[in-house]
Amino acid sequence: MNYPWHLYLMAILYIAAGINHFIKPKIYLRIMPLYLPKHKLLVYLSGIAEIFLGIMVCVPLVKNISLFFIITMLIVFLLVHFYMLSSKKASGGLPKWILILRIPMQFLLIYWAYSYFSL
Repeated sequence: MNYPWHLYLMAILYIAAGINHFIKPKIYLRIMPLYLPKHKLLVYLSGIAEIFLGIMVCVPLVKNISLFFIITMLIVFLLVHFYMLSSKKASGGLPKWILILRIPMQFLLIYWAYSYFSL
């Protein structure tokens, strides 16, 4: 099936983000909320999930299932965005306005994924 170019762009972005979990895991370890266990394992698992879902969203048979899990993942990642607001160490030195802007951006990403269910 021929999907619009922007679905493939979304797929590439998730694959690249997932690969980055393995290239620069320290960035992700720093932003893991303290109440979550096994930070390193979670960083690698989330990287694998992003790569896998980015690939599978391009496969017609499992596209909608992949989109569902991308949306679920983005909702779970909201925990990290709120945690980054609560901790100077977790913020990575980013200005507070950028950290605040990331929250509505997360909802835009959710909507972006949701918009492909009808294809």
